[in-house]
Amino acid sequence: MSETGADHHEAERARLRAVHLREPADRPASTARGLHHTALISSDVERTVRFYQDVLGFPLTELIENRDYAGSSHFFFDIGHGNLLAFFDFPGLDVGPYAEVLGGLHHLAISVAPDRWGELRGRLEDAGVPFEVHSEVSMYFRDPDGARIELISDPLGEMYGTHVL
Repeated sequence: MSETGADHHEAERARLRAVHLREPADRPASTARGLHHTALISSDVERTVRFYQDVLGFPLTELIENRDYAGSSHFFFDIGHGNLLAFFDFPGLDVGPYAEVLGGLHHLAISVAPDRWGELRGRLEDAGVPFEVHSEVSMYFRDPDGARIELISDPLGEMYGTHVL
């Protein structure tokens, strides 16, 4: 990207911040209570359970039938603070491989304590899962179906030393 293009994009971010971003004291309370769950797609329930529970340490909390597709499962993992990561499988329905598309998932960032971050790095290495470390607090990898996951050791509401909440 040219310097002129980069300057244009930064100017647009500055404009958007000036128009829409309020100081913390001036922000209304959110109408939401938190993220109940995010649902991803699994091509193999057991493989997904083994990865998220056994490798990442997110306990499986429930496995039920998906009410929207006969024979499909809807299952949940505890990712802390009352938040869940959920999956659907769609047996017999060829959903194809994971693809990043406009309006789709780019990555899912999950907060972990710094000491657990190092432990999880070792677990990923032991499991042979390739990953990349950025800024010494973010670790990116792909789950068994290709979704990009980030484990970030910054506190909730903070990103690389900047308060975002």
